Amino acid sequence: MMIYKLKLEELHTLVEDIGGKFSSGVVILRGDLAAGKTTFVKEFVKFLGVSDNVTSPTFSLQQCYGERVFHYDMYNHGLDHFVSLGMLEELDKDALHFVEWGDDELIRILSSAGISTLIIDIEKTSNETRQYKVDYAHA
Repeated sequence: MMIYKLKLEELHTLVEDIGGKFSSGVVILRGDLAAGKTTFVKEFVKFLGVSDNVTSPTFSLQQCYGERVFHYDMYNHGLDHFVSLGMLEELDKDALHFVEWGDDELIRILSSAGISTLIIDIEKTSNETRQYKVDYAHA
C-alpha cells in the first residue's frame, strides 16, 4: 500500500504515477461525501488527454469519457442494483473503470474474476489536502 498526502493542485502527481502503471481495469474510489472521488476522476481523464466534461454519475449510474474511460457511482443503489442491471460485465471490458463507493464485496467479485483492481481510499484532511491510500486487490 502506498500513502500520498497531497494538496489538490498536486493531485496530478498521483494520477501520473498511477496512470503510468495502470491502464486497464477497475479503480475503486472510496471516501466520505466531498472527499474528492470525482475530482480524482477529472484529473485522471485530463491526464489521458480526454477533453470530456467529468461529472458525478450519482444519478445516471454510468458516465463515459472518450472511448476507454467509464465512471460509475454505487452510492444511491448499491451493488445489488448494479449487478441486476448487468453492469458487472461492463467492468470486464478492456478499459479504465472508475467506481465510486465500491465496497469489499465488489472487490471480492472482481478479484475472483481476475479483473485488475486498484483501491483508492480518500480522506479529506483539510479543505486543501487529501490523503490517498492506494492498494491493489489481491486475487
